[in-house]
Formats: sequence, structure tokens, C-alpha cells
Amino acid sequence: MKKKTQMLRGVLEMCVLGIISEGEVYSSDIISRLRSKTVLAGIKEGTLYPLLTRLKNAGLVEYLWRESEEGPPRKYYRISEHGKDFLHGMLITWRELNGVVEESTTNFAA
Repeated sequence: MKKKTQMLRGVLEMCVLGIISEGEVYSSDIISRLRSKTVLAGIKEGTLYPLLTRLKNAGLVEYLWRESEEGPPRKYYRISEHGKDFLHGMLITWRELNGVVEESTTNFAA
């Protein structure tokens, strides 16, 4: 189980950047999107918010405040130009790694 958790943490940043790259998004919408995937169903706010802060501090995402009809203003995230370049590089690396793993384990019966 620990190895699965470590692997999920490794790809969570890429998934979050991918969701944000689709357009401005509210944090609870990011969580909903992640939770809709079985393997990420257990994602918690306590995991997402520090990640969003790290991404912002690294210049990969930006946020803006928007008024809400349902209460206080909400923080919406969007990807920066630097974030787009970073995500592009991550996806290239991911595809290369995925190919190597698939090729290396084709004869393993899981």
C-alpha cells in the first residue's frame, strides 16, 4: 500500500496541472474531478491545498478571486505560461517512462 501511495503522490501534481490547464477552476472542482477517478477517490483537501500553494510559489499556477453567489469570494486557479511549459515537459517524461515500464513488464502476469 505504501508504494501505491508514493506513486500516486508522484503523479498528483501532473493531474492537478492538467485539470487547471483546461481553464480557470475552483479548488473544490479540482477535488471533485480527482475523486471521480477510482484510484484518486481518497484525495483530501489537506493534500490538495499544500500542493496548490507549492504550484503557485513555483510560478506554475496563478489565482484570482471571484465573487460568489453562495458566500464569500472564491479563489480560482489558472495555469501560467511557465506552468504550461512545465506540464508539457512532464507529459513527455511520463510518456517515455510509461513506455519503458510497459515494455519492461510485458511478460509479467499480474
